Amino acid sequence: MKLSPASEAIVAATAGVVAEHAEAITRVFYPAMFEAHPELLNVFNRANQAIGEQPKALAASVVAFAVQLITPDAPDFSPVMRRIAHKHVSLGIPARSYTIVGRHLLDAVGTVLGDAVTPEVRAAWDEVYWLFATALIAEEAKLYALGGTNPDDPWREYRVVERSEESGDAFSLVLAPLSGETPAHTTGQYVAIAVDLPDGTRQPRQYTISSGPRGDALRVTIKRVHGVNGTPDGQVSTWLYENAKPGTVLQLSQPAGDVVLDNSDEPLVLVSAGIGITPVAAILEDLSRRQPDRTVRLFHADRDHDSHALYSSLRSQIVSMGDAKAQNWYEAGADVAPTIHPAKPGYMNLDDVDLPVNPRVFMCGPLAFMQAARTTLISRGVASDRIHYEVFGPDLWAQQPDIAAA
Repeated sequence: MKLSPASEAIVAATAGVVAEHAEAITRVFYPAMFEAHPELLNVFNRANQAIGEQPKALAASVVAFAVQLITPDAPDFSPVMRRIAHKHVSLGIPARSYTIVGRHLLDAVGTVLGDAVTPEVRAAWDEVYWLFATALIAEEAKLYALGGTNPDDPWREYRVVERSEESGDAFSLVLAPLSGETPAHTTGQYVAIAVDLPDGTRQPRQYTISSGPRGDALRVTIKRVHGVNGTPDGQVSTWLYENAKPGTVLQLSQPAGDVVLDNSDEPLVLVSAGIGITPVAAILEDLSRRQPDRTVRLFHADRDHDSHALYSSLRSQIVSMGDAKAQNWYEAGADVAPTIHPAKPGYMNLDDVDLPVNPRVFMCGPLAFMQAARTTLISRGVASDRIHYEVFGPDLWAQQPDIAAA
């Protein structure tokens, strides 16, 4: 995948200024696109738009892709590309949307950079965008085909067959398809649930499949999101919290996600915070059945024990395995937490925890939490390419390809 020589020279000369103004470009781009195509508001997460995360993620991804095209020794962008494709498939984004996005994105470049965007500069960046878009379209078509999904009709109906309250605002839903078999998934993947909200809008959100492969149904574990510092409550999580009961029919995407459990016998370190425990729960459920003697170390941080979702099932799985240990941290204190191994108060600190030799690491939680954990693990000798992470919503690590590729 290469730019034409003329475009490569122009992109090399202008990449710095585009990167400098990337966020401003996307802040112009999104409102203009949504005004012209309001139907796309049913695909994009409005909360991420409101706080600016989606524009930052798109800007970082396009710039990182362009840098790879013009810099031979730039980090490989393909892991980021695969991750974006999985996100798009879970949201049911059609290939035709790329034409709309491309036109409005290039218009926004012109609006922000003004006379600096000559016809030649626009044509060069249009070439960058379409190399980016066609690679994504091809990867997404492959994922749809592998999942047996018609991309023109990507949503399937599932019925809630069981609901359990996990802790605080966290709850689990066991979901079975109304027709056909439950699609196969790999442990660690997620689905999107699309909800028609009372105001007439439709919004999808991604949730980890918190159970291992079971064949007849799948489980998702959801935490109701409360707004903080003036931000609104989570629209979809609140609707599901209030309305998803046994018998409720929901629309789900095919399973997606590239951070998945491997089939090796390498030692695993699982690092999570809050509702980031959901992929960890799926991994432990799977391992306790298939590889009960695999070495596993689980490190989890939460507000307090009452907020610790899925604790009982995690505890039983840890106990049932031959070489599995867990350490929890509770920000609000740990004096009365009924954990097997005493929980620690405060924030997670991995400086002196017991790490197996040369582990494979999986992380899920807030970005700042994962970045701090990753830094500590690398300082303790864990290779960066053995640390994998999952994040829902815009992947702001894409602006740091060395991290995103891990």
